[in-house]
Amino acid sequence: MPTYVNKNNDFQQTEVVSRECPHCGAHAQLIPLATPTFATLMQARPRHVGLVFSCAACGEPRFARAATRAFEADRVELSANLNEVERARERFHYGYLSADIERLLREAFDCYTAGSYTAFALLSRHAVDAALAGADDAMRRRWHDLLRDVLKIAEVGGDTARAIEAAVFGDPRTLPAIGADEAAVLIEAIKDLFYQAYVRTAKLQAAMKMRRFFAGEHARNVTPIDRRRRDSVKTS
Repeated sequence: MPTYVNKNNDFQQTEVVSRECPHCGAHAQLIPLATPTFATLMQARPRHVGLVFSCAACGEPRFARAATRAFEADRVELSANLNEVERARERFHYGYLSADIERLLREAFDCYTAGSYTAFALLSRHAVDAALAGADDAMRRRWHDLLRDVLKIAEVGGDTARAIEAAVFGDPRTLPAIGADEAAVLIEAIKDLFYQAYVRTAKLQAAMKMRRFFAGEHARNVTPIDRRRRDSVKTS
């Protein structure tokens, strides 16, 4: 839905806008703080305008810009699609990774947040290579198959799927050719790859170890039925 700057300088939003805050991490409403005046917009007729909001959860300022769509006699229509200058950082369970892989993955995700998609793809490739350093061909094929499974589950195919596979497992001498759409797929795929390889594996191993420990404790503390019967006969 569009947004309007009315002739009386009222900033009219047809629906509440909520986004994830890069400061506190909450998904909270954006409250308008500073918006352009109607007279300024009518005089300059810019293609884009700057807007300042505050996070309803923490009060920190949020900066965005919006495209102008129409200049009317009593109001200026702005696009409802806000392009945030400061985006929330990507989250991951970094504690399960080694220091080197954590650094590569953090920097890769920071590049994605900044919109540097080629750098993001390159660092993602380096993070995968670091994770597979010393691994045999079978392990590398397993990771490749995991990536294909992710793309299949997400119903991603065609040129996009080929671009993602080339970005992660392609010729290291060739720069990845990805844009915003491919990068949006790649970041979820990379997160899933590392989650399965590190986080899921560690959690599953810990859960199995705990289950087996308590199963052993239970077995030691339980008296078999046949033994109970023999003991009861002796005492009688």
